[in-house]
Amino acid sequence: MKITTLVTEENCDRKTVVAYLIKLRKQYPKKDKIYMVLDNARYNRSKEVKAMVKSCNIQLVYLLPYCPNLNLIERLWKYFKKKVVGNKYYEQFEEFVEVIITFFQNIHENIEELNPLLNFKFGIIKAI
Repeated sequence: MKITTLVTEENCDRKTVVAYLIKLRKQYPKKDKIYMVLDNARYNRSKEVKAMVKSCNIQLVYLLPYCPNLNLIERLWKYFKKKVVGNKYYEQFEEFVEVIITFFQNIHENIEELNPLLNFKFGIIKAI
């Protein structure tokens, strides 16, 4: 599976999302339908985004509101913060950047710890 990202953006807004979706559609021109999972940020639900996806056959799937545990990237960020940021001080900004880059370049070394975090297996809690 190929993942498309816009890593140069400083801010995300409806125009950025539309540009990303256009780029995504161009990358997969032969696919009948593309499914995109998004959080509930206002810009993801804008009229411009909804109009754009209709015109190019992209189906938006929104995460449940206020459920960060359902968002896998939130779990990854939590793990990242624990390993890289949590309770650590970096004298130089460049050192901090290097640690971040190293973490993601070597993320496969943490696969045993990440596998249980990055899955869709949820426990069911029975109501009393």
